[in-house]
Amino acid sequence: MMKKLLTAIFAACLLLTACGSDDSGSSAGTAYPASTEASAVQTEAVTDGTPADSTDDPAPDASGDTAFAKHGALSVKGSDLVDASGNKFQLRGMSTHGIAWYPSYVCKETFTAMRDEWNTNCVRLAMYTHENLGYCSNGDKEYIKGLVENGVELATELGMYVIIDWHVLNENSPLVYKDEAVKFFDEMSKKYASYGNVLYEICNEPNKGAGWDKITEYANEVIPVIRANAPDSVVIVGTPTWSQDVDKALANPLSYDNVMYTLHFYAATHKDSLRNKMERCISEGLPVFVSEFGICDASGNGKVDITQADLWKELIEKYNVSYMCWNLSNKDEASAVIAPNCSKLSGWTDDELSEEGRWIKAWFTSETD
Repeated sequence: MMKKLLTAIFAACLLLTACGSDDSGSSAGTAYPASTEASAVQTEAVTDGTPADSTDDPAPDASGDTAFAKHGALSVKGSDLVDASGNKFQLRGMSTHGIAWYPSYVCKETFTAMRDEWNTNCVRLAMYTHENLGYCSNGDKEYIKGLVENGVELATELGMYVIIDWHVLNENSPLVYKDEAVKFFDEMSKKYASYGNVLYEICNEPNKGAGWDKITEYANEVIPVIRANAPDSVVIVGTPTWSQDVDKALANPLSYDNVMYTLHFYAATHKDSLRNKMERCISEGLPVFVSEFGICDASGNGKVDITQADLWKELIEKYNVSYMCWNLSNKDEASAVIAPNCSKLSGWTDDELSEEGRWIKAWFTSETD
């Protein structure tokens, strides 16, 4: 326990920098804590939220009036995500920022607020692999893995769905850390084989030289490992150009069941042409999952565009597409939903949210299952 405590304090107090993508990519940027006060809260929260020792026990029974209790394990039918009864189902929720940089929000208090105050049914755990303190670079693997495990257990306890996200970004190609990915997803899918609420996102945003051929090569090594342990789980696969070229997957889809393909957008940058691409792919039968989006520009910062955001919302609702908003943090940027001067982990007032935070909360709370 002392080792975990020291590791958590060390990780939360470091000043970190994550390189951003160019203007065709998705959100990234400087990952410094928003304030001294917020940093102190992060350290306290992550030590409180350190997961218990790993076990191979079955998942807790789903009970109560929760999303997982009502809908059970999900699967893919045609272009739709469906629940255990075969009915169309829509996941909605927040993506964390990099969990090694903002660990405080991986806690029961925040997840409960997301479920009960924001009306979400899913959380995405973004685990950066390459950037500073990334899982495959100079990060503490056991500490970071512990954050993922804690997030899964908390979401499960609350009856929420949870996405384990292998957050490819500045390494460009998922093949760079393919061997590490195989080991990680083998371990995670064994550990959570009985957890019907866990989804696996195997490569966040392949970009630059990572075409669909390289993504396919990677997926054909990673997905069979997951399938060997959790044969019915939903796997989410990133697409080229920061998960915008979902049409490449339409032209040559993977040969596995229960697979969905990501489309990411930032409303102030990505407009009609990307919306038209998404609509065409869905209309032709491709299961699309918006596993990350923001309503600012593609840097994750700048001004929000409510007009374009509303058009994206309309299209997502038309096709019942699952959607995860980027990002759950108080980082000083437009895509963070919590204001940078707010260190609270729940119970945020509108004044303690960003403009994006207020917009997405209003959307979440307007939804019904």
